[in-house]
Amino acid sequence: MEGSKELPIITISREYGAGGRTIAKGLSEGLGLEFYDIDFVKLTAKASGYSEEDIIREGEDLSSRAKFIDRFLSTTSSISSYDAIYQAQREVVLGLAKKPCIIVGRCSNIILREEGIPSFDIFLFADKAHRLKRARELAENGKEDLEKYLEHRDHNRRNYYKTYTKHEMGDYKDYNICIDTGSIGMDATVDLLLNILKARYC
Repeated sequence: MEGSKELPIITISREYGAGGRTIAKGLSEGLGLEFYDIDFVKLTAKASGYSEEDIIREGEDLSSRAKFIDRFLSTTSSISSYDAIYQAQREVVLGLAKKPCIIVGRCSNIILREEGIPSFDIFLFADKAHRLKRARELAENGKEDLEKYLEHRDHNRRNYYKTYTKHEMGDYKDYNICIDTGSIGMDATVDLLLNILKARYC
């Protein structure tokens, strides 16, 4: 679309089940930009040498137990797989940021800020009922109780974000806009963001 070259990198941080992938896809279609979520896994696997399964398992989730092990390894000469994958993801984020695009998760808002790269940063959240409904549709919990799975994903994602950015995920000061997708709805959220981005940058 005309004027899209003036758009910054758009980053989307999100609670599990708040619709990050759906919103990114809608913005991608509305702005004519590539978006990176699932494809990010393949790019990181290529950059790191880890398998796609490793990236999916460790690329954005960090349990309390894994965090403890990670801290232990940091006191030795060893580098944990989490650290190695994070560094690979960081390089991928910076590589993608050479042209306007949409990046979902991966601490991308803080990574870009640290490098002085302009970005428009979005945080998506929703109440538990809406996120459980979305999680049920995604069906990624296997045999684990859905509510426990939701809490587990949120906890690990926040652990990961705090470990590698030293920031609290969801702190409004780190974003241009925070949106309750449960109250507003997915379509309305996409429309709102498109209106803001087009008015500001196009």
